[in-house]
Amino acid sequence: MSINPSESPPVRPAEIRKVFAARLREALRTGEDRTPDVSDARRAYREAACLLSRFDPQRLRLPGEDRATGGAVLELVDDCTTMGMHEQAAWALKSDVRERTLRGLTGPEAARRVLECNLGQLPPGASPERFCLAYLSGSPPATDRLTADELADALQAVLWLSWVPGATGLPDTAELQHALERARLLEPLERLLRRPFQGRTRELAEMRDYVALPGGSVGSKVSAGSTGHPAPVPPLIIHGPGGMGKSTLLAKFVLDNVHDPAGGFPFAYIDFERPTLSIQEPVTLIAEAARQLGIQYPAHCAELDALADECQQAARSQREGQDRVSQLHELATTRAVLGRRSSHEFHLLATGRETDLIQRVADVLARAVADSKKAKGKEDQEDPPFAMVIDSFEEAQYRGSPVIGRMWAIYLSFQRVYPRLRFIVSGRAPVDHPAKTMTMLDIELGELDPEAAVGLLASCGVTDPEVARALADRVGGHPLSLKLAARAATLAGLEAERTGELIGSLPERRHQVFRRVDQLLVQGILYDRILSHIANEDLRRLAHPGLVLRVITPEIIKEVLAEPCGLRVTTPDEARALFEELRRLDMVEPARPDAVRYRGDVRAIMLRLPGGDRTDVMRAVERRAVDHYAAREGLEARAEEIYHRLRLDENPRSVEERWLPGIERFLVGAQQDMTPRAAGLLTARLGGGAPDQVTAGADQEDWERILAREVEDLLAQGFAEAAFERLDRRRPWTPCSPLHALLAETLNRLGRRKEARTGLADAIGTAERAGCGERRLELLLLSARLAEDAGDPASANRDLRVAEDVAVGLGQDLEAMGALLARAQLATADGTDVEADQQLAERLQTLPDAVLAHQPVLVRAVASQIYDQAPGALNHALEVAGLPADDETLDTLGAAMRRATGRQPALLGAVMEILDEAAGPSRQQSGGAPTSIAGILRLARDRGTLDALARRLLAVPDKSGEIVAGVAAAMGVGTGGRTASFCTTSGPGPAGRVSADGDGTAGSGRR
Repeated sequence: MSINPSESPPVRPAEIRKVFAARLREALRTGEDRTPDVSDARRAYREAACLLSRFDPQRLRLPGEDRATGGAVLELVDDCTTMGMHEQAAWALKSDVRERTLRGLTGPEAARRVLECNLGQLPPGASPERFCLAYLSGSPPATDRLTADELADALQAVLWLSWVPGATGLPDTAELQHALERARLLEPLERLLRRPFQGRTRELAEMRDYVALPGGSVGSKVSAGSTGHPAPVPPLIIHGPGGMGKSTLLAKFVLDNVHDPAGGFPFAYIDFERPTLSIQEPVTLIAEAARQLGIQYPAHCAELDALADECQQAARSQREGQDRVSQLHELATTRAVLGRRSSHEFHLLATGRETDLIQRVADVLARAVADSKKAKGKEDQEDPPFAMVIDSFEEAQYRGSPVIGRMWAIYLSFQRVYPRLRFIVSGRAPVDHPAKTMTMLDIELGELDPEAAVGLLASCGVTDPEVARALADRVGGHPLSLKLAARAATLAGLEAERTGELIGSLPERRHQVFRRVDQLLVQGILYDRILSHIANEDLRRLAHPGLVLRVITPEIIKEVLAEPCGLRVTTPDEARALFEELRRLDMVEPARPDAVRYRGDVRAIMLRLPGGDRTDVMRAVERRAVDHYAAREGLEARAEEIYHRLRLDENPRSVEERWLPGIERFLVGAQQDMTPRAAGLLTARLGGGAPDQVTAGADQEDWERILAREVEDLLAQGFAEAAFERLDRRRPWTPCSPLHALLAETLNRLGRRKEARTGLADAIGTAERAGCGERRLELLLLSARLAEDAGDPASANRDLRVAEDVAVGLGQDLEAMGALLARAQLATADGTDVEADQQLAERLQTLPDAVLAHQPVLVRAVASQIYDQAPGALNHALEVAGLPADDETLDTLGAAMRRATGRQPALLGAVMEILDEAAGPSRQQSGGAPTSIAGILRLARDRGTLDALARRLLAVPDKSGEIVAGVAAAMGVGTGGRTASFCTTSGPGPAGRVSADGDGTAGSGRR
C-alpha cells in the first residue's frame, strides 16, 4: 500500500514484517481457531479514522496524543483501501469496517472527540468531515442554502452519523437526498448564470407571455378547439448568432420562475450537448423529462423513474433498428427495396413508441399536478404550464430531418394529454418541414442594449464606468465580443492610456448591414490583443498559427508548428517546455492525456478571419500537418490529414480517395472550419443538414449526395410530395447520381408508375455506359420491384438475374447475395424461380464467415428466407450474426413460443427449462424477477444469452415446426423476409399463454 510522506518518524521495516507475519498466521488459521477480537490499538485507530473520507496513516492521531506516532500504518493495513496515486495516495477505511466502528462508538461525544483530533487532515472547504463536526457540535447548516456538492457531503455525513449510537438532531436522509437531486437538476442552469445576468428584459417578458405566467398573458394565442380543449400552442424558437446568449437566456427564464415566491411551474431542461442525451434519439429526451419530473414530484418519482428506464430500453432497441436500416442501405442490392422499406417501418415504429411513452409521462404529470392542487386546496385553479426547454437543437434543424418529424409528434401527443405544455427551443431560425402543422413563434436575439452591455463589462472586471461605456460604444452589444473586450482591457491593466489605445484599435460601428462583419473583425482584433499579452515570445509566435490545428502535442510542436513559425525546436525537451507553457493558457483545454486544443469558440472566430501575413504561415503549418499525419497509421491520423487537406482547399474528389471507413466520428462538426466546397464533401459523407451557402458551393457530386440523404429522410417519413419538390434542382445530374433511383421511387409513390419505370430504364442505360456498377445494381433492384408491383414478375426476375451477374462481375459477393435474396423473395411470392432458395443456401454455405460478418443483417435475412430448405442455416446465422436485440425481435420470438406451447402443451416443459436457464440465477430470486416470456427474453438479451436460447429452441422436438419458424421470423425482423409476420398472427389454442395454469406467465415452473 502507498502512503503519504510525513514528518512523523518512519515505522521500522522489522516492525512491519513482524505485524505482517502475525496477520498472515491469523489468516491461515482454520475457522474454528479464528477469533473476531480486535486489539485495543487497532480499534482506537479505526475510531480515529471512521469519520475521515481519506487520511494519511502516518499523521493519524489518537485522542490524547500530542503528535502522531505512525502506528496506524501497522494497525490499519488490512482495514483500508488506497486512494490516489504515488505521492498523492491516501487511505480510507473499508465501508464494512467503517460501519462496524461507527456502530461501536460510545456516542456522539466520542465521535466528535476523534474527529477533532484530526482536523489537520481535513481538506479545505466543505467536506463530509466538516458537516459531521457541525452536526455533532449542535450547529447544523441550513440545507436550503447548500450547493449540490455541499448537499452530497452533508448527506454522506448524515449517513455516517446515523450509525453512531445516540446521535440525534440529524436531518432526514430522504429529504436531504431529494434536496440533492433538486440541486443537481438546477446546477447546469445556475452554472450558466455565474455572472450577473444583463438585459434581455423584452425577451424575458415575451417568454413569460408565451407560457402565460404572472407578468404575461396568453392573449389570442390559445383558442378553444372543436373538442372543447385548448388548441395546440406552437413551439417558441429562440435563435440568434453563436455567442449571443441563448443558453443563458433559457437558464435565467427557468430559474426566475423556479424561485418565484408565488410558485413556479414544472419544467424539463434538455441540453442535447450532454453526453447522456442524443438529438438523433428523441426517446432520450422523454427519459430525461420523466427523470426531472420525478425530482419535482417525489410522490410520483417511482412511476416516472420506471418510465425513464423504459425509455432507455426503447433507445437501445431503436439503436438496433437504426443499425439494421444503415446496413441495408450500405449495399446497392438491398438499398432500393429492403433498405427503404425498413427505413419507413423504423420511423413508424419509433414514432409510435415515442408518442406512447410521452403520453404516459404527460398522464403522470397531469395526476401529479392534480394531487398537488388538491393538497393545497386549489382544485379550481388552472393547471400550471409545463415548460419543456430544449437547448442545442441546431443539429436537427434541417429540411426533411426525421428528428423534427418525431419531435413534432412528441410535442402534439404531450399537449393532447396536458394542454398547457409549452415548448421552448434554442436553435436556428425555424425551418420548413412537412410534418409541421402550425407556424412556430420565434424570438431572435440581437445585441444587448447599451446599459446591459456596460453592466456585462463591469461584471467581467471593467470597473471604470467611462472605459466600460467607451468599450461598449465601439464593440457593440454582442455578449461574446464584450467578454473578449473585458479580457483584453484587464490584460492591458485598465490604465487610461492603454485602454484608449485598445479602443482606438477597434473599427467604428457601421450600419446594421455591416454589423456581422464588424463583429468578426472586432472579435479577431480582441483575440490578437489577448494573444499579444503572452509573456513567452516563442509561445506567442506559435499561438496564432497553432489555431489551425485541432490537437497540439509536444510532437506536433516540434514536427509541425515550430519551423513555419520561425522557431528552432530540435529536441523533445524543448518541445515539451513549450507545450507546458501552452497548456497553461486559458484559451486552450485538455484534448486527451498529453494533448491540448484551442477552445471551440476561439477557433470558430479566428479561423473565419483573413490573416494577412499570418495566412502564409498558417497554410505552411497545415501543409506540414498533412505530411505529418499522412505518414502515420490509424483512423484519427487519417481524419486529421483529410481535415487539413480540405482546409487547404484541395479537390474534394482527390481528398475522398484518402477516406477510410470509421473516420467519420473524428470529423463531426468540422464543416464549420471549411469553405463551402470542402464542407460539402464532409456533409455528404457525415450526413445531416447543410446551410444554403454550403449546398450552393458544394461540388455537383457532393450536392447530389446531400440532397439524396434529405430525400431519403422525407420518403422514410412518407412525404413523397415534399421529396419530389426537392428533386427538381441542379439538372442534369451526374450519370452515377443516387438521385435517379430516388426520383423513380418518388414518382412511383406518387402514383406515376409508368413514368417511374420509363425513367428507370433510361437511368440503367446511362449508368451502364458510364461504368457505374454499384448505381446500376441499385437501379436494377428498384426496376425489379416496380415490375413486380405492376404484375410483371418475368421482367422482375430478368432484372434480378442481370443484377446478380453484374455483382459477380464486380467481384462483390455480398451484393450478389443481396440480388439472389431478392430473387428468392420474388419466387416465394409467385413461384417463378424454384431454384432461388437452393442457390441462396449454397452461397451462404460457401462464403467465408469473415465475409458474411460484414453484413449481419443480410445474413439474418437470408437465413430467415431459406431455413426450411437449409436446416443448418439458422444455426449458421446465429454463429455469424446472432439474433437482433431490438424489442420487435423479442416480441416475434415470444409470440412464436406462446403459440407453439399453446397448441402443443407437451412442449411446455422443454421451453420452460430453456427460459429458466437463459434467465439465469435471477429467476430463482423472489420478487422483481420477470415471469412473462417477454420479460425473460429481455433479461436473456441483457445477460447475453439470447443466442444460446435460440440455439436450444431450434433443438426442441416441435413436429409442427412453429418454434423453428418463430426463430426464423425473429431473425428476419425488419428485412421483409417471408417469415417475418408468421408469429404475430392469431391462431388456435390459448394464444399469449405459456404457463400450465394459463396465466400468461412463465413463472410457474410446471412441467
